[in-house]
Amino acid sequence: MKTKIVTVIAIALLVVINFSIWSYVNNPLQLQPWTKTTMGVTFDPQRKDDSPTSGTFPSAADIDNDLALLANKAHAIRTYSVLKGLDKIPELAAKHNLNVTVGAWIDGNLEKNRQEIETLINVSRENNPKIIRLMVGNEVLLRADITAEQLIGYIREVKQRTWRPVSASETWDVWIKHPELVNEVDFIAVHILPFWEGIAAEDAVDYVFDRYHDVQKAYPNKPVIITEVGWPSDGQPFGHATASIPNQAKFLREFLNRADKEKITYYVVEAFDQPWKKSIEGSAGAYWGIFNADRQPKYPMDGDVIALPGWQHWAAGAAIFSFVLMILFLFTRKSLKLPGLLFFGLVANLAISVIFWSASIGAQQYQTPLTAVFWGILILMQVMAAAILLIESLEIAEVIWHHKTARTFQPLTPSESFKYPKVSLHLPIHNEPPMMVRKTLEALAKVDYPNLEVLVMDNNTYDPTIWEPVRDDCERLGPMFRFFHLENWPGFKAGALNHALEQTAPDAEIIAVIDSDYILSPDWLKSMVPYFDNENVGFVQSPQDYRDRDLSSFKSFCYWEYAGFFNIGMVQRNEYNAIIQHGTMTMVRKSAMLEVGNWAQWCICEDSELGLRLYEAGYDSVYVKDSFGQGLMPDTMSGYMTQRFRWVYGAMQIIKAHWKSFLPTKASPLTSAQKYYFVAGWLPWFSDALALLFTGTSLLLTGVILYDPIHSELPSNVFLLPTVGIFSFKILRGLWLYQARVPCSFWNSVGAALSGLALTHTVAKGTLQGLFTSGKPFMRTPKYEKQGPLIAGLMIIRQELFLLILLGSAIAAMASIEHFDNFSGRLWIAILSVQVVPYAAALVTLLISIAPHYRLKKDGLDAEDLDNQITSSTESEDHNA
Repeated sequence: MKTKIVTVIAIALLVVINFSIWSYVNNPLQLQPWTKTTMGVTFDPQRKDDSPTSGTFPSAADIDNDLALLANKAHAIRTYSVLKGLDKIPELAAKHNLNVTVGAWIDGNLEKNRQEIETLINVSRENNPKIIRLMVGNEVLLRADITAEQLIGYIREVKQRTWRPVSASETWDVWIKHPELVNEVDFIAVHILPFWEGIAAEDAVDYVFDRYHDVQKAYPNKPVIITEVGWPSDGQPFGHATASIPNQAKFLREFLNRADKEKITYYVVEAFDQPWKKSIEGSAGAYWGIFNADRQPKYPMDGDVIALPGWQHWAAGAAIFSFVLMILFLFTRKSLKLPGLLFFGLVANLAISVIFWSASIGAQQYQTPLTAVFWGILILMQVMAAAILLIESLEIAEVIWHHKTARTFQPLTPSESFKYPKVSLHLPIHNEPPMMVRKTLEALAKVDYPNLEVLVMDNNTYDPTIWEPVRDDCERLGPMFRFFHLENWPGFKAGALNHALEQTAPDAEIIAVIDSDYILSPDWLKSMVPYFDNENVGFVQSPQDYRDRDLSSFKSFCYWEYAGFFNIGMVQRNEYNAIIQHGTMTMVRKSAMLEVGNWAQWCICEDSELGLRLYEAGYDSVYVKDSFGQGLMPDTMSGYMTQRFRWVYGAMQIIKAHWKSFLPTKASPLTSAQKYYFVAGWLPWFSDALALLFTGTSLLLTGVILYDPIHSELPSNVFLLPTVGIFSFKILRGLWLYQARVPCSFWNSVGAALSGLALTHTVAKGTLQGLFTSGKPFMRTPKYEKQGPLIAGLMIIRQELFLLILLGSAIAAMASIEHFDNFSGRLWIAILSVQVVPYAAALVTLLISIAPHYRLKKDGLDAEDLDNQITSSTESEDHNA
């Protein structure tokens, strides 16, 4: 009871800390207040769902409501067009005592330009004292819609037909370049928008006034009015300029106070957010309003500013979700020590907060149905990434801070009265080098067990020079060995093993299976068979081990990569009776096997599938991590990849066939722990598949971004957890757990991490193909395989190389564009760089795998020669011992 209270207090403390971090990040900004009435704002009455491009426009009532809202906030408004009902704005503005600078939109459509000019002149002739200026065109020369001469022609016409002051709105640099335009206007209407020039927010106000004074100095005899000045509250950065609520508030308050002091006439762009502008200005174009599109102020002009309004709701949601998740997980882990509880709780709080933070970003933005679906998919992928992160963090907690339980097994020494049940050891082979199989058979002949038979099942080896020597060796070694040669036999390895079952001695009680390359320790059976005295034990598993790890750096890397699973994952799963059965160094109770059925010929991982069926039937397992046999690792990168692909593809077959057993229902025959550890064990493979999907998405988005950088958006925040987060945690987890559980040096664990990363793409392919295809044939891992030339090796990893080149090109292209020289751009480059690592690891591992083969070739040796040397050395050591 005391432990539970301490756990609840610790969890509650983590939740409070999480909420405090949200509070700190959203600490109110105390900025210089603006307490006066703003001189002018630009006004476009389009609502959230309105768009000039789609032909939807606000009603006169909507316009009137907007003007009523602005009446006490600004002295004047500026408009951009007088068509589609916007010619009524001056009349409506007069009702609310608002001065108006009326604008006509000019572009390359000459017929529409004529309508704008005629309507502008008609509006200007109305008896409306609130119309104080006329504007012919907005950034026409900047867009190069018409020539300067054409624009001057329109200005002259308007001036001739009305008495009000006339100008055209252009950016400051356009005015500097076109003095002939200055000569035609009554005043200079200048746009100074430091955001679009990539100026950082802290330098933006100074930049505005510097440019304003530059124009004044260039044309001292013309009055200068700033007709657009502002900063967006959201959207993609532009150069060093970052769009955010704090930056917008800081810019506006500083500018307004300084403009008031210097008596400058200005119009802040703009009154209300205009979501439709995303299509022409990019995401930032939608967020220049002082009010959002729902006509709510984004922040007070004279009070504290909060970066994420309503952050308390998001923080509370994250806290509640984290609390419930931690309670569900941690109270089912009674053997977990308090530091482990705190570690898992910390990761859970961080991961869930990142998801809620990402969701809050999407919720603040204006979404179309398409972008809403896109955000939904990205958040779902984040949730999947968080699940992987939480499971891996729980593994760390359980491995590092776990109490020993009764399921920690050691090799047994049989008593003198122990009755040895008969063991039928099955040795399936296919096209294996006969000299290698001979070593396996000779080691079996030395096994110290009084009641043993060995069935050698050669299936579908067509060359007699390969299988006949094995037959002869079996005859030479005596009646304990029986050899079977099967031609055109169905079912691959599983088919051969099923035939071995039919040939098994009737009095055999235990079925043992090893691979054709394994040299057994003589005491394996005596040390492990006694566990079958417990009638609930269905199968007993020993780890896979290898004798050729010192042949090359490549094999050393592979060895320690394998060792991680057998020293960490299998040990931890054994605590919960949820290990993975492997087709070598395994023993099965014969009666249990007959009860659940033979080896599954439809599955290329028939061993793991059988183990799961034994669990479903209620049997227990035993795993002892002591090594009792050593085999051979793949000799080439190709063999290494093929082996892993088979394991992954077979696991997906198992999931599809047994998915009901993993559901959280009472009808499932598995225990809760078994469900969890089977799913958790396969989840890292789903993580690699997810990483491949994110890599493809990243490349696609990068292509779109490079094609149209202004209108594209970098979703860096959403990609952080599934890419940088999982990758970093994966490396940290591996190195940490290796140092805790695997008897290797730090550099051995780095090599294991490298070789594991090299298989990322292979695992991803195996996962996706396994889920969506069926009927993949059994893929044998070749022994004594000869390494081909470098070009052949590169062809093996051609897909990885292709993605490596694409990602490298994407990074180079992003780095070369000045527009992305900002935090968001650098963050996206960092994400792409992280995605490069597995593909670079594949190339490095391939080169490492090839290097020793060139040396061996020079010395006239091959893999078989080296294995002979190893075996001879081992036998000599055994003899001396």
